[in-house]
Amino acid sequence: MKRNSLPCRDGFFMPAEFSPHHGCLMIWPHRPGSWPFGAKKAREAFTKLAQAIALTEKVYMLAEPELAEGARLALGPSIEVIPLESNDAWARDTGPTFVVDGKGGLRGVNWRFNAWGGNVDGLYSHWEKDDALAPAFCQKLGLDWYDAAPFVLEGGSIHTDGEGTLLTTESCLLSRGRNPDLSREEIEEKLREYLGIQKVLWLPRGIYNDETNEHVDNVCAFVRPGEVVLAWTDDESDPQYPLSRQCLEYLGNATDARGRHLKVHKLPIPQKPQVVAPQELEGYDFEEGEDMREAGERLAASYVNFYLSNGHVLVPQFGDAHDALALEILGRLFAPRIALPIPSREILLGGGNIHCVTQQIPEGGTLR
Repeated sequence: MKRNSLPCRDGFFMPAEFSPHHGCLMIWPHRPGSWPFGAKKAREAFTKLAQAIALTEKVYMLAEPELAEGARLALGPSIEVIPLESNDAWARDTGPTFVVDGKGGLRGVNWRFNAWGGNVDGLYSHWEKDDALAPAFCQKLGLDWYDAAPFVLEGGSIHTDGEGTLLTTESCLLSRGRNPDLSREEIEEKLREYLGIQKVLWLPRGIYNDETNEHVDNVCAFVRPGEVVLAWTDDESDPQYPLSRQCLEYLGNATDARGRHLKVHKLPIPQKPQVVAPQELEGYDFEEGEDMREAGERLAASYVNFYLSNGHVLVPQFGDAHDALALEILGRLFAPRIALPIPSREILLGGGNIHCVTQQIPEGGTLR
């Protein structure tokens, strides 16, 4: 049921991702302009990811009604498949953001979704199914939800520490394609109202060539309150270097909602840039008005785009020399969680990564 109130007034807030989960939301890939060659390899990657998450928490996989039975066969009995239409598979950005009250209550928040920029710089022309997905999923689970629309926001553009601090990037939330009529202060007020936070930290940039206008979930994330992990390179010739340097300088001067100075852990980006190969480009089928890929295009690969399940940190792997180092660093930072390597090149080809195709559902509430 839609609640005609605000989360902050009802005592609800967005918890940190490292807090206990009920489960995880994902969407079965199907869009020809995102997933090449009929999404065959993408579905294999989604299956491995979903099964790894399902080791310690419930997984809900949304699928086009005509694809639902095939998804069930591929995923196995441990994962619940729900027939529900979508334009693409970015559960982080099109699914609800979940809020809790610390007393066992759980509700969803629906944002306006416009394909990362609408008519200004959006990535596809039709996003009606994606925009309707969050309320529909809340209804499937029997959860009440708040409607933040027409405020435009994607889940990948925010991270919280669960103690009142929110991370985002200026390049994304201040972009012309989202909420151009709102000032920075007005955007902050919306975040306070719907997420129950007290302070917003505005990183200046994200990952180079990130087509979401540089979502924060690809560049920086909370490890715990007062500590973050930041995508980094020491190579000053890499176009990512000045972006990460700006973020490091900002974080070095920032304090969180409780007045703490932040401890920053550097996490290397892949040593070798990940690019679209000519043979991979042949597998896409772009529709009119959709952003098209090019052979040799640099993809926004980052190990920060991980997922925290109840028992694991699921770490992207690209077949790169830095894969093992990223696994070691994140395993150490999130102990006693176990670091699991997840081959994610096929997810990256869609434009995002592990965190982008997952949305955690916190513990709380009575679900159907």
